[in-house]
This record gives sequence, C-alpha cells and structure tokens, in this order.
Amino acid sequence: MNHILQGKIEEVIGSIHKTIVLDEQGWTSEVRRIFTSDRSYLLKSSYKEKYRTWLKEEAQVLKKLNKKTVISVPVYFGFIEEKDSDHLIMSFEDGMSLTAALSKAASDTERKSLIWSFGQFLHRFHEKEPLEILKGEGDWLEGQLVKAQHHAENGQCDGSLPLLEHLKTNKPAPVIHTMIHGDCTTDNVMVIDGDVQLFIDVAGMTVGDPRYDESLAIRKFMNNPEYVTAFYEGYTRYRVNMEEFHYFDEGLYEFF
Repeated sequence: MNHILQGKIEEVIGSIHKTIVLDEQGWTSEVRRIFTSDRSYLLKSSYKEKYRTWLKEEAQVLKKLNKKTVISVPVYFGFIEEKDSDHLIMSFEDGMSLTAALSKAASDTERKSLIWSFGQFLHRFHEKEPLEILKGEGDWLEGQLVKAQHHAENGQCDGSLPLLEHLKTNKPAPVIHTMIHGDCTTDNVMVIDGDVQLFIDVAGMTVGDPRYDESLAIRKFMNNPEYVTAFYEGYTRYRVNMEEFHYFDEGLYEFF
C-alpha cells in the first residue's frame, strides 16, 4: 500500500497499526484486513476496469444499506477512487465463506447442516418486503440481457452470442420479484458461529427474479441429491425446475 492511499484510508478510519493480506481472496480484487487502535476493517481493492465498476457498485449498495438492519451485510465506511485502482472500506466480519466452511467440515452431517442454514438464510431474505432503495428501473431480466449483450460483444464473459439469442427467445414465465443478491454462490455468503449469517460481494443486490439466486445457490452441489434436499429443507418457498436452473445457472450466469 502506498503512502498516499494509506493517508486517504486513515482520513476515514484513523491511524493504521497493521495490515494483513488475507489468504481467502476473490477473483476480482485484493483483500486486506486493516487494524486500528480500537477495531479492524476490510479493505477491498480492484485494478481492472470491469472489476472496478463492480467494486463501485458494491460500495453504492453497501452505502444505501447502512443502518438498514433488515439485510445482513458488512458496514460501509468509505470508497476511494484513484487513477489506476479503487478501494472499498467496510467492516471486518469474523467468519469464512460457505465454500471454505464446506471444505473444512468434518462430516457430511456438518456439510448438510451448513447447506440447510444457507437455504434458510436465503429463504428469509427472499421473503422480506423489497426495499425501495434497491429497486432498479425497468424489468430486471431485460436489463440483465442488455448487460449480457455488452459483455459478450466485448469478450468479457464465457457466454456466446448464440447462447444469448437462445436466452432472449426462451425466457421463463415471470414470477413475483423479490430482493436478490445477484451472485448468490457459496463464495458470497459468510458462515459465522456455524450458520450462514451474512451476504458479501453485493454489487448485484437489487430487486429481481429470486430463481436466479436460488439456481446459483445450489450450483456447486446440484449433483448431490442429499445436499440439494438439505438446501430445500431450509429454502421452502419455491423449488426451481431443471429448465429454470439451466436457464439461470448454465445460461444467464455465463455472461456475468
């Protein structure tokens, strides 16, 4: 960390005593834990244009949600834009991603308990009354397809233009929109004291189709019937069918 950036961070949180680069890193950013005299913070830094855009969107969502205790997310403290990088300062939460927790679990019983907790956490989130501050303009899926087109044309995703045309002509029947995380994989929820309790990486949090969250939530264990059953014992509001799952996970998600 250069001295200029450190000075800007200290204007927000006070004098920095120690900085640790965290082992569990995201694909899009560098993550550090920063200690001051009275607490610690998380510093998330991005350098590529696409990922800087996502980080700014995440900062905007967290800033909107400050003091909105209805959704469990880290606390926003500040956002610093530099010429070649952007930096988000938020609260440090003492836990681990669900992906990490599942890999460290000592038994299948423990893994199923964690997955059940994930299902219940997402169920409660989708059942909440949508916050006005998270609502976007226009139809959510149409907006995602527009973004997908841009990403495909600029080589910024794995999805192809023929796949995109298929998605445009085979849209699933509409459902009532809820608040959604927008990238609800096991990487993007945190386990604290044995339960899934917190959303992270919230750049895509908005009001949209809950089947997108649901499909991404189960993608890593879709081929394990016992794990899927555990998830749906917690998430009881709806169960995506295979056509919906393929549309959202193996279709739309290929562009993001």
